[in-house]
Amino acid sequence: MREADGYFGEDVAATYDASTAERFQPEVVDPAVDVLAGLAGGGRALEFGVGTGRIALPLARRGVPVQGIDMSRAMASRLAAKPGGDAIDVRIGDFASTRVPGSFAVVYLVFNTINNLTTQEAQVACFRNAAAHLAPGGCFVVEVGVPELRRLPPGQDAVPFHIGASQWGFDTYDVATQAMSSHHVTVTDGQARHRSIPFRYVWPAELDLMAQLASLRLRDRWEDWSRAPFTSESEQHVSVWEKPGP
Repeated sequence: MREADGYFGEDVAATYDASTAERFQPEVVDPAVDVLAGLAGGGRALEFGVGTGRIALPLARRGVPVQGIDMSRAMASRLAAKPGGDAIDVRIGDFASTRVPGSFAVVYLVFNTINNLTTQEAQVACFRNAAAHLAPGGCFVVEVGVPELRRLPPGQDAVPFHIGASQWGFDTYDVATQAMSSHHVTVTDGQARHRSIPFRYVWPAELDLMAQLASLRLRDRWEDWSRAPFTSESEQHVSVWEKPGP
């Protein structure tokens, strides 16, 4: 890990958009922006883990003032170089503790970013930080996967998520600690390169308890940004917690 940028240094930032190109497609981005713009109303939005601006830029184009927090200067510089990127103020730091001046109508975390905080303590701090940024009636939104432990037979700790001609990806789980790591193997000119990023997986009910500790209450939980119902078969969820009004 490069301390200055965490696990998302220049080597990752340089290829991040291309390696996650399917996440930049309008059919993926637009429903998320619709929900966030609706929650923002006429207020401001703050993205924890803003990255290269996949959601922040189109949300800003909807007329929502957007600010961001991110640990990686390399990712933030990619955002700043994009059209409209100079309008999004990014504070460099840990989104579990870094503060941005003012209050916001919506604070949001997308694409499993809550799992980048690798301890329960840090995840609880993240909820408290979100609550501290919210105006009364504002919402904290988290998009994250449901841990795929049902795919683990006894004695197995790995679940593949991508198998290709030159790229493989798999997650490894430690069910005793809720630690997991995503492993990416890329083969170029016959040479294999392995990259691993640690995470901490978290359950919906556990997130609700974190929200209660931050004096937030669950408002909505959907399977995805289309607001499809969340069920026991859902592989991910979009959850919305609200800060009570005065």
